[in-house]
Amino acid sequence: MALFLSEDDVKKLLTVAMAMEAVESAHRDLALGLALDTPRARSRLPQTVLHILQGALPAQGVIGYKAYTSNRSGNRFLVHLFDAASGRLRAVIEADYLGMIRTGAVSGLAAKWLARPDSTVAGVFGAGWQAEGHVQAICAALPLERVKVFSRHADKLQAFCRRLSEQTGVAVVPAVSAEETVRGSDLLGTVTTAAQPLFDAEWLEEGVHINAAGSNALIRQELSEAAVKRCALVAVDSVPTAVAEAGDLLPLLEKGRLHPRQLVELGEVIVGRHAGRTSVKQITLFESQGMAIQDLAVALRVLAAAEAAGLGQEIPMQ
Repeated sequence: MALFLSEDDVKKLLTVAMAMEAVESAHRDLALGLALDTPRARSRLPQTVLHILQGALPAQGVIGYKAYTSNRSGNRFLVHLFDAASGRLRAVIEADYLGMIRTGAVSGLAAKWLARPDSTVAGVFGAGWQAEGHVQAICAALPLERVKVFSRHADKLQAFCRRLSEQTGVAVVPAVSAEETVRGSDLLGTVTTAAQPLFDAEWLEEGVHINAAGSNALIRQELSEAAVKRCALVAVDSVPTAVAEAGDLLPLLEKGRLHPRQLVELGEVIVGRHAGRTSVKQITLFESQGMAIQDLAVALRVLAAAEAAGLGQEIPMQ
């Protein structure tokens, strides 16, 4: 029978290391032609939006989708896993925590492959729910000694920094300004819902890598056109998804100042088909939009861990 896994089950089982291994496998499979991913589809009502991401990892034996609703009352996430060979349902998994860790893990993966390996200082914009996974993953990926965090919500920032310092063993500290966050950083992360660029492109240091994780619609923009133009490499999780959703890139794409053929999928770097960073002085960028296969790969590992631990509730259906 299939299993239902709750948020509490997922929190007991999922680790950042597990998630990073999972998303790397998904990107590798995609680059090798062993995966299918369909860009996000949305159904909109005045009060509620339904979002669906679907895909398949046949080499890993799974096909499925993530569906979530967004509403003023909150967001609700479910991943549905099916056996790729038989089509039978294997699991339904609550996926708020899973999605947060997965999103962070992709940033950690990009940092692993695109940032300078000796990076010790990071700057992060955002101190919300999604930023937690982001900070955990970049601390797992690189030998960071300090993470500067800047947020509009100063009242929550201190608690965020204390919690993440304890979780990672890295000094996570509040930044007093956007400029302080950017200057002197080897790695930058943007994990916000900003509609306007977060910082001045002139503040970027040579050799910095940027993980931009918040801009997934035209109305959202965390990076200025000038900042994107300073990047020698613009990597994305998926070109079709990026050209449809990446708010940081869409203005440049529409003006012809950036072309889809210039975008490099992260999986192409992982399998060695495209060079990543080629100089310590290059500024590199990864635009993260989210893909079904990332969720499916993480959910598959959570399911295996649940089965081994005897967690979850059986769903009475074949």
